[in-house]
Amino acid sequence: QVQLVESGGGLVQPGGSLRLSCAASGSIFSINSMGWYRQAPGKQRELVAVVAIGGNTNYADSVKGRFTISTISRDNAKNTVYLQMNSLKPEDTAVYYCKVVVLVGGARTYWGQGTQVTVSS
Repeated sequence: QVQLVESGGGLVQPGGSLRLSCAASGSIFSINSMGWYRQAPGKQRELVAVVAIGGNTNYADSVKGRFTISTISRDNAKNTVYLQMNSLKPEDTAVYYCKVVVLVGGARTYWGQGTQVTVSS
């Protein structure tokens, strides 16, 4: 089992910045990737950014150059993935979800509880 705790959402003005955090604990020794997805009202959940265990990253075109994903690992007991969001736009408003994939007898996916990001003046 993997436990995920997200934090960092909130209300910000257009052009502002926020940093989201997702702390993963439990059976994290086989993490394959960590990433962020978002879901706006009336829309499907979409990929924002993902980082593989080897360090390769992938971003949605809409956030390239504005968002940065990064991770910190502490003694195989806790992995944290961050999403630094700069130059935020109203269309970035959504609930942001952390996603972790681990390889234990096959791929298992874990989702965070979601954190609201609202970009509005």
